[in-house]
Amino acid sequence: MPEKTAVDSQNSKVADTPVPATVEPETGNGTGKARSLWSDAWHDLRRSPLFLASSLLIVMLVTMAVFPSLFADGSPTEADLANNYLKPPNWSHIMQPDWFGYDIQGRSVWTRMVYGARASILVGVLVTLIVTAVGSVLGMLAGYFGGIWDTLLSRLTDIFFGIPFLLGAMVILTTFDKRTVWVVILAISFLGWTTIARVARGAVISVKQADYVVAAKALGASTSRILLRHILPNALAPIIVVATISLGGYIGAEATLSFLGVGLSEPVVSWGVDVSRGFQSIRNAPYVLIMPSVLVSITVLSFLMFGDAVRNALDPKLR
Repeated sequence: MPEKTAVDSQNSKVADTPVPATVEPETGNGTGKARSLWSDAWHDLRRSPLFLASSLLIVMLVTMAVFPSLFADGSPTEADLANNYLKPPNWSHIMQPDWFGYDIQGRSVWTRMVYGARASILVGVLVTLIVTAVGSVLGMLAGYFGGIWDTLLSRLTDIFFGIPFLLGAMVILTTFDKRTVWVVILAISFLGWTTIARVARGAVISVKQADYVVAAKALGASTSRILLRHILPNALAPIIVVATISLGGYIGAEATLSFLGVGLSEPVVSWGVDVSRGFQSIRNAPYVLIMPSVLVSITVLSFLMFGDAVRNALDPKLR
């Protein structure tokens, strides 16, 4: 009896203890509502000087590629060899054809830099989209199904990883007599999907063990629905980070291949073509080589900075 009385007394004290109100998790946005990973990342990106500076440069470069006539007058192929042969830069006028001088054929360096942004950025963007799509699909299939599929796709990725990127692209491009923009895009994409595939495979392997994926399987959801509705959205963050960082590298790869004479060529106007042509007059007129080279470096740096900012925002460990 005394033991029963002590237990009843203890239960009475617990019952009379006031229950505290539910405390909502601290989110930092003042609304009391939990934020998702993407809204949390956007919240950080808006306050990142690195993201704002790189975004401003990228918007300016994309605008230059889409609307080149806003930045330069005249045609990039218009040549006046008699009057403008290696004519030096003239800084007395702003945004004029003679601002950065003229090349060995009497063409405006500034005008060709502006119009060359279209081909160079187009190559970088389309290659990034293609390798992201191909790499994500192969990586998701390998990571989700595992077993023999994982082995086959992983070994295929290793084979392509063993091919030197620039050397392999050079070999592929030399087999074509006419190297257009699409030929260069497909050649780079053929060798550039491996990194995305490995990242996607690792992300899917970590996500497919989650409770919501197990629950979807138990409820009889189809494989395509599980991959597209449950796994892909939660494995997308690292894929986006790698894709944004790689975009600048693909622009640099196009410029490198064109400089080596196996990428884009005349009459296509691109930064790589101008760098290759400018090398011929590096002693007499170094500005013909330096100006487009600086613009390539600024573009690559902008996308690298953008990718770093996105990585810092999407990686909870870095936050």
